[in-house]
Amino acid sequence: MKYKDKLINSTTIYIMSAKSYIILDFIFPTSFVSPNFMTQKKYFTLILILGSLTALGPFSIDMYLPGFKAIARDLHTNEGKVAWSLSSYFIGISAGQLLYGPLLDKFGRKTPLFIGLLVYILASLGCALTHSIDAFIALRFIQALGSCAATVAAIAMVRDLFPVSENAKVFALLMLVLGVSPMIAPTLGGYVTVAFGWHAVFLILTGIGIFNLIASKLWLPSNYQPDASMSLKPRPILNNFIAVLREPQFYTYAITGALAFAGLFVYITSSPMLFMSLFKVREETYGWIFAFLSVGFIGSSQVNTLMLKKYKSEQLIYAALVAQVVTVIIFLTGTLNGWFGLAETIGLLFAFLCCLGVANPNAAALSLAPFTKNAGSASALMGALQMGLGALASAFIGFFSADSALPMVAIMAATSILSLVVLSVGRRNISSL
Repeated sequence: MKYKDKLINSTTIYIMSAKSYIILDFIFPTSFVSPNFMTQKKYFTLILILGSLTALGPFSIDMYLPGFKAIARDLHTNEGKVAWSLSSYFIGISAGQLLYGPLLDKFGRKTPLFIGLLVYILASLGCALTHSIDAFIALRFIQALGSCAATVAAIAMVRDLFPVSENAKVFALLMLVLGVSPMIAPTLGGYVTVAFGWHAVFLILTGIGIFNLIASKLWLPSNYQPDASMSLKPRPILNNFIAVLREPQFYTYAITGALAFAGLFVYITSSPMLFMSLFKVREETYGWIFAFLSVGFIGSSQVNTLMLKKYKSEQLIYAALVAQVVTVIIFLTGTLNGWFGLAETIGLLFAFLCCLGVANPNAAALSLAPFTKNAGSASALMGALQMGLGALASAFIGFFSADSALPMVAIMAATSILSLVVLSVGRRNISSL
């Protein structure tokens, strides 16, 4: 089996977040960490804290989505402008990818984590108290910078605290938390918004941030020794990124995956307006719809693991993107002609997310496959590309009204088709080397 196929068959983690966020493909664990390594109680405590840190990003993205209409009303703006708060969050995560990696290596895991969580807590509280949409958008960017510290630190600390032989099992548990979070967060957010208002959502997020800060301070150990020799000067860091970008296989599959993944950002940004304003569903119902659609993305990523036993990553990503393009062309044609109601829209979005769940894990694995020395820089750069392009695509939603699904579908179609074009051209360049 080739290295790149081994990579995706094992626990492959790469940052985006999503949805979250982080895109992933994991194997469900078959056993717990060996009892002779640590007591079950200590193991449970570590997983609980690391899982809570990992879930911070998805909850921050998805929990407030049912409150879009209420936020627009209270802040005297429209839902398109509120959607920019998602784009600013994605930009914050993209910047945080490149920021925290060097900081965690230079100063150790806990100090940057504590600072990031404190920033997150203050920004979340500010979101709950603000009366300005512009301030809300800016605070969401700051909130993302804080939450990104939790995600990156949690992943790094798994490598620090557990034996290498146990990493896949621990990552699988954390990624299970990450996969379930987008199903829970909007549903919970819908009920909270109806009962207590959208401000309460950000007060809850503030509370989650405080819990993470206290738990990390009291019960999360760290045996990593800071690397004082590591340079934080821009030039060596930039040189690493340039070296990564010169690899044809990286830029082909990283850009392909980022463009395809941009459709997910557009869907997340548009979904509150699409379902609550256009189709008039209630906040609670929207949460359940969002959770159902998340099953398509998460489930297909697991089916992808099974398909890799028979097919290569190159075959799967091409087939998934072709299916994704066919889906969005049908979606766009039907939207232009007014063919689709709520049920058909949900069905086509489910199909789109299933295609994406296959395409992106393979894109990530193929992007990282050429690297050993610069794997960290490659992973960070890939995450930044995904978040950056996703933020750019989702920002366009803010310029359109909430009375049509056409802007969402048109942007999803454009990014999907462009992704397939990049893949088709890039594969010829790689094969000619």
